[in-house]
Amino acid sequence: MKLVDLQRFDLIYIGTPYSRYPGGIESAFVDACKLTSRLLREGLAVYSPIAHTHPIAIHGDIDPLDYAIWLPFDAAMMDKSDAMVVAMMTGWESSHGIRHEINAFVAAGKSVYFMNPDDLSFEPCSSEERAIFLAAARAA
Repeated sequence: MKLVDLQRFDLIYIGTPYSRYPGGIESAFVDACKLTSRLLREGLAVYSPIAHTHPIAIHGDIDPLDYAIWLPFDAAMMDKSDAMVVAMMTGWESSHGIRHEINAFVAAGKSVYFMNPDDLSFEPCSSEERAIFLAAARAA
């Protein structure tokens, strides 16, 4: 698949690791911003919860890890988004947040893609992976 294939979506939600990212949350923010800007330059309409809300938390004196604040907002943005791209950055596989986001998109019947952040290559979530995520979403 090519990046241009993702242009059919009005809004794409970008999942990146955050709370346990090597180098801390500030490093996670910087790397999410760099990836988000690359995708914007490629013509994709993307929303990154890390790039877009980390500065609000830091400069608005809100705990960036307060899930009672961020989960409802993220849920609203996931609802508005047409697809999800998971950035396979260090730690993505063990990220509880990314797993939650994937489960939400799969349960909603929306497309999920896995992207290499180095070269922006990506593949769709397979049928087998979707079944695993769907079972996890139903169990939650």
